[in-house]
Amino acid sequence: MSSQNFSSVRHEVVRWSIDTGTSFEDFRDRYEAAVPALDLDRMAQLRAGHASWDTVLAAAAENAPHGFMRFWGTDVGELMQLAGNPGACVTYLMGNHTIAERMYRHDPAVMLYAPLRTTIHRDRHGVTRFSVDQPSTRFASFDVPEIASVGRELDRKVADLLRVLDVPAALPTSD
Repeated sequence: MSSQNFSSVRHEVVRWSIDTGTSFEDFRDRYEAAVPALDLDRMAQLRAGHASWDTVLAAAAENAPHGFMRFWGTDVGELMQLAGNPGACVTYLMGNHTIAERMYRHDPAVMLYAPLRTTIHRDRHGVTRFSVDQPSTRFASFDVPEIASVGRELDRKVADLLRVLDVPAALPTSD
């Protein structure tokens, strides 16, 4: 294979795993309320009406009152219980397409990590945790200052979301 058609980027990723201080069901419900599902009907209307980007930005801000919306989610725990595993786990893709666009314009490959993949799960000690890879450690791997800057912004937005959810976490962010 020639170096012209293949590249390999080694990068370190930091996983944040935060004790939510509450039950699985309570945190899941509060998370889903704070991070609403993407309003697909509204996005389809905007596409069909050839809405301006300013209109799309306003619609996204309305859909994501705390900066993020859910693009997808599934209850993995229910599936794993079929194999006899007792754990609880839901996983989501959480993001904001208007934020992702600010990176996408520099390199569409950022969509490997946008939206952010998150989990709410009970660990082996029964503690309900929220886990996500620290965004800045994912997006820094593209070696584009504008992308890295948005990654650091996303670090702050995740920390802000946890404050909204009353999770006392002092997350180390890169600034």
